[in-house]
Amino acid sequence: MSSLEMFSLVAGLVGGLAMFLYGMNVMSGGLTKMAGGKLESVLAKVTEHAFVAYLFGVGVTALVQSSSASTVMVVGLVNSGIMTLKQAVSVILGANLGTTFTAWLLSLNAISSDNFIINLLKPASFTPFLALIGIALYMFGKTEKKKNVGTILLGFSVLMFGMQSMSSAVSPLKDVESFKAILTTFSNPVIGFLVGIIFTMVIQSSAGTIGVLQALSLSVGIKYSMAIPVVIGAEVGTCITAILSSLGANKNGKRTALMHLYFNIIKASTFMIVFYILNAFMHFAFLEDKIGMVGIAGIHTLVNLVATPLMLPFAQVLVNLALKTIPIDDKEKREQEEQEGLRTLDPRFLSNPPFALEQARQAAIAMATMSQEALQKAIGLINDYNQEIADDVEYLERKIDTYEDQLGTYLMKINSHHLGEEDSHTLSLLLHCITDYERISDHALNISQKAKGMSDGKRTFSPKGQTEMEIFASAVQEIMGLAVSSFTNTDIELAKTIEPLEETIDGIHMEMKRRHVRRLRKGKCTIEQGFDLSDIGTDFERIADHCSNIAVGIIEVDEDMYDAHEYIETLKRDQTDEFQKAVKRYEKKYQLPAVKF
Repeated sequence: MSSLEMFSLVAGLVGGLAMFLYGMNVMSGGLTKMAGGKLESVLAKVTEHAFVAYLFGVGVTALVQSSSASTVMVVGLVNSGIMTLKQAVSVILGANLGTTFTAWLLSLNAISSDNFIINLLKPASFTPFLALIGIALYMFGKTEKKKNVGTILLGFSVLMFGMQSMSSAVSPLKDVESFKAILTTFSNPVIGFLVGIIFTMVIQSSAGTIGVLQALSLSVGIKYSMAIPVVIGAEVGTCITAILSSLGANKNGKRTALMHLYFNIIKASTFMIVFYILNAFMHFAFLEDKIGMVGIAGIHTLVNLVATPLMLPFAQVLVNLALKTIPIDDKEKREQEEQEGLRTLDPRFLSNPPFALEQARQAAIAMATMSQEALQKAIGLINDYNQEIADDVEYLERKIDTYEDQLGTYLMKINSHHLGEEDSHTLSLLLHCITDYERISDHALNISQKAKGMSDGKRTFSPKGQTEMEIFASAVQEIMGLAVSSFTNTDIELAKTIEPLEETIDGIHMEMKRRHVRRLRKGKCTIEQGFDLSDIGTDFERIADHCSNIAVGIIEVDEDMYDAHEYIETLKRDQTDEFQKAVKRYEKKYQLPAVKF
């Protein structure tokens, strides 16, 4: 074979492999996008039951056509605290079986028949039409769903074309003795095993290694003895993607990648030792037979079909191995407590913006709940000051500040990706609301500090002032509850009940200040008490304002309106009967007791 022919052959093989890997990546990305954030959300929920998690791991990997992709997904879920190590191991075991589906898909290339109908099942017959449909959907499809379908069809077509290109490129080698000699060395189990590991590590795809092997079997013809060790080596080599992905993860993320590696090492080494010891005594005759594409897919499936269910009852062994490799220390325990909730904002999820956005929403809900808790604790301090509870309020305020910083940064990263219309609305709402919840926690801290000043100065409100303050506080707690509930459930109707209560709270504040001035004139309270009431009342009113902002944000996003000031002005100007009735209901509910001066 001349140098030019050799160069042409290598170029064809490399080009075919590049198209194969690119097609697989595009198809996997399209399938993942098609699923939106639902795939990971369901994955995180089904993992309570080991066998269900195992089956889901099989299904997800078969769907996204990549065990590396699904394992990296699991690394991210564990890293973010959504999934535990014990839950993750079952999904990883399932992923190892699910990835074998790709080899069966590629085996369609082996179809050969004179029957027209059967021949239509061969990819060479139908992929050009799939590519045409795919490009049409991608270019002219008006919805995100149609574009995703087009991407999947294009990816599949490119993958199959790459497979055919590899097969055509290596076809001339079947008559080259030196190449046959190289392939023969694969029959040495150790060499074949190492080739499978190294080649898979380089291309970061076990499916790619299996694809190249199937292309060789179709064009050149290889034996079982050559294929088996390479297939088993590919099982170990594919772990490199998860290992690389875990480098920036926390310790649990790294442990997840190690569990994947340990399982594949145990599986591969056990098979190699047992199979070749048996062969030494039984001399399996089929090893010298030629293996086809279906045979390679069969070996790949058989090894995982036997190994993964057998390992499922002993999944804890993999967890223990990972924990022994990377032990839990005191520092990690403290970090887990401090970062709880924010671990869901994993950078790995940014490759799937809808799911990343859902994790951000859950973190924002946690932030809202903490703001409500801080406010309730702070209000309780006004009448019964307790330093431990005051410390809790301060801790919550600091934690909420951290949430706002990290959530804001994460949301801006999500915003740099293409989002559908509904997801864009959700992102706008989160950006709109997290600042309000952070400011509410600031006011809760102000109330706590004012309560400390009152306690240190031994100041209390007059009995009538105390009664009025309790009514005021009840109204503020209700509006806060409405804001958190409507935000958590994106409840538009509930959000619309907040503005009438906010107007009622404004009225309560004005009336309390008026009454205080009259008490001050009659000498029934002191100037210091007046400052206390004024400061706490101002914080209460500002909290109500922020709750109003949150409600308006929910309503605006739903109605595609983005001017909060204009919305409130229009609402108050129109003063609908429904709005006025709601205001009157709240005024009656939170009516201050009549007083005589």
